[in-house]
Amino acid sequence: MDHPLTANIRPGEGPPDIEAYGKAGGYRALQKVLKEADPKGLIQTVMDSHLRGRGGAGFPTGRKWSFVPPGDRAAHPVYFIINADEMEPGTFKDRLLLEGNPHLLIEGTIIGAYAIQADIAYIFLRQEYTLAKRSCSRAIARAYERGYLGKNILGSGYSLELYLHTSAGRYICGEETALLNALEGRRAIPRAKPPFPPVTGLWGKPTIVNNVETICNVPIIVEHGADRFRELSRSVDGGTKLYGVSGRVKRPGLWELPMGATIREILEEHAGGMRDGFKLRGIIPGGASTDFLAADQLDVKMDFDSVAAAGSRLGTGTMIILDDRTCPVGMVLNLIRFFARESCGWCTPCREGLPWLARILEAIENGEGRPRDLDILRRHTGLLAPGHTFCALAPGAVEPLQSALTLFEEDFNRHIRENRCPWRK
Repeated sequence: MDHPLTANIRPGEGPPDIEAYGKAGGYRALQKVLKEADPKGLIQTVMDSHLRGRGGAGFPTGRKWSFVPPGDRAAHPVYFIINADEMEPGTFKDRLLLEGNPHLLIEGTIIGAYAIQADIAYIFLRQEYTLAKRSCSRAIARAYERGYLGKNILGSGYSLELYLHTSAGRYICGEETALLNALEGRRAIPRAKPPFPPVTGLWGKPTIVNNVETICNVPIIVEHGADRFRELSRSVDGGTKLYGVSGRVKRPGLWELPMGATIREILEEHAGGMRDGFKLRGIIPGGASTDFLAADQLDVKMDFDSVAAAGSRLGTGTMIILDDRTCPVGMVLNLIRFFARESCGWCTPCREGLPWLARILEAIENGEGRPRDLDILRRHTGLLAPGHTFCALAPGAVEPLQSALTLFEEDFNRHIRENRCPWRK
């Protein structure tokens, strides 16, 4: 129970088939729900577990489910959607679950759909995840054969159809309303809110969108109870968390640890520390759209509130490491270029502002920067802050830049002063 998300994942051996998953206790939580739980009580159990969304925003999962109008007040069909369009740079946690144990996701999806009395569910999958597509397709087919999906599931009277949708692959689909537009076959751009998806979502019907890792926790909560789930954590947020590290460390990878494990524990004990000859300069704690933390902040707990208090966001919980041989200006330029390319172009600040930031950073990196460029960069991080754009893409994109301008200001100044990138040979 210490590692419930990854207990049945065997790297290199392929995912467990439905028989192996069943022998390990799989679909037992679903049977329990269908026999014993009412939707309202199930939602309350998830609320009591303190499960927060693992896609980046950290919104309480049970509370989100509670926004769907109950019973006859809901306009059917009701939709339950899994966002598996994992495109955040530096993030690869959902891929492990999709490829390693798709039945856990399917069971969680059915339970979550039952909680809101959904009629139809989708797994919205990133196009490049071809192995995950094969794994999930086989698992869905086996689940239908066993009566876990379809009409009158296990004789309960509850029915659910589950579809695997391979997306066209744009970063903006991580925003839930852009995802809904893409599912409807329209341009993937964010929608104005309100109305919010739990009331008016896919094709105008009540819709819940949850992240892969979030929903994989649901069978664990049902099987072991909300109290036990909270005990797995070292913080007020319940459960375990998949933490990742990429960069010049000795063992880059992914580990399931108690929510609230410190950066030091993840980096030094599990990732093995920095590679020989490299020193730590900074940490992006939760994927590319989060602020840098400094090298002296290793004792920060990796939970939502602690990372926020330290000046960043937990995000996806997958750290990107900046070492002393990597140019911080070049690193930020690389990230801003990505976000500029992935802007949907719907609002002016994002469409025009991010390419403008990329051009300024490129000039600085190429030795053509001017002292006033830093003031321009700082001003634009404010112009692209939350509340100034249609969705969170641009505000997230400028987080590593705004923090780099503070933590690595001398590096920016040195580029401008010497008319070159000091890291280039």
